[in-house]
Amino acid sequence: METRKPRASSAKRKEKTTLTSVDQYLAATPEPGRAMLIKMRAIIRSVLPAEATEVISYKIPAFKLKGILVWFAAFQDHCSLFPTAAVLDEFRSELAGFKISKGTVQFPLDKPLPQALIKKLVKARLASSGYRKPSRIKG
Repeated sequence: METRKPRASSAKRKEKTTLTSVDQYLAATPEPGRAMLIKMRAIIRSVLPAEATEVISYKIPAFKLKGILVWFAAFQDHCSLFPTAAVLDEFRSELAGFKISKGTVQFPLDKPLPQALIKKLVKARLASSGYRKPSRIKG
């Protein structure tokens, strides 16, 4: 009968630090992904209302306004934006040059970010979330 070695505790197996902020995630991201994510973060932020906050969700950065609006993350050869499958379906023709899957679109690290397209995707996700810009009441 084969004997097994005791397994290391999960803390020892997982020596990575749990990231609790987007700034920590960015600091831990190697270049060129970090630079691209910083740009993507700024593009996303430029579209969202001031009350949207940054969080870590599913171990990647996200923007939240009541619920999660979009996630974004860096990988070995691309950065991804996760605006939901419904939003991607809405822009399928404009996304023809990019790799897409369920709820994500991938932007290669060796090409510039399509800023206008990212803004459209984020605006569409904001609208699909039910967000309505507060109206100013004159009085």
